Amino acid sequence: MNILVNQMLSCADASQVEGLARFFKTGPGQYGEGDRFLGIKVPVTRKVVGECWRGMDFSSLEECLESGYHELRLAGLLALVEIFSHAKKDRELQRECVDFYLSHTRSINNWDLVDLSCYPLLGQWLLDKDRTVLYELAGNGATIWEQRIGIVSTMAFVRKGQTEDTFAIADILLHHPHDLIQKAVGWLLREAGKRDREALESFLDSRCTTMPRTMLRYAIEKLPEPERREYLSRR
Repeated sequence: MNILVNQMLSCADASQVEGLARFFKTGPGQYGEGDRFLGIKVPVTRKVVGECWRGMDFSSLEECLESGYHELRLAGLLALVEIFSHAKKDRELQRECVDFYLSHTRSINNWDLVDLSCYPLLGQWLLDKDRTVLYELAGNGATIWEQRIGIVSTMAFVRKGQTEDTFAIADILLHHPHDLIQKAVGWLLREAGKRDREALESFLDSRCTTMPRTMLRYAIEKLPEPERREYLSRR
């Protein structure tokens, strides 16, 4: 019996399904096409995960990630993050969590699934390790979601004051055509700029004329208004 699945199913709310499906763009041709929902919002999912994650093994997590329901995949990812985060003295278990995560990226197929899981797990793991995997995901990821994992995972580094990888991976994705990548890159550039404004301005000075306008707008959001206007005028 998968306690997490059972608890999540008990929280299903049909009245929320249509709104969630619309919000996560599940219509024909949209990025979440075909995804299904139980009608469970994130705070409820987090509460259930908090009550259940200790009873989960990798087989149970896989059942969640293989589900056709968006919320069950999210619950499985959040449970995996909890297991990883609470295994600070068990590096082997943490490595297993990371390997499991990377072997199931096909199930991490919407922006919330990426953003709520990648940096507290993969990014955190890589704080003291080689980060080549992020460059490979960003540059050669099979989906926009793998590419998004590549950039958003660097949030863990940014929070430690390490911004070099964020700028380097942003360069890889600089001309990406999809707005979900443009927004993610701009967001991470903005966060990196909070720690190192000089580095952000240097990055923008040499690239703002060619980077997508959406990416630029996100990147300059926290700069003073005169600077924002100046960068936009160059674009």
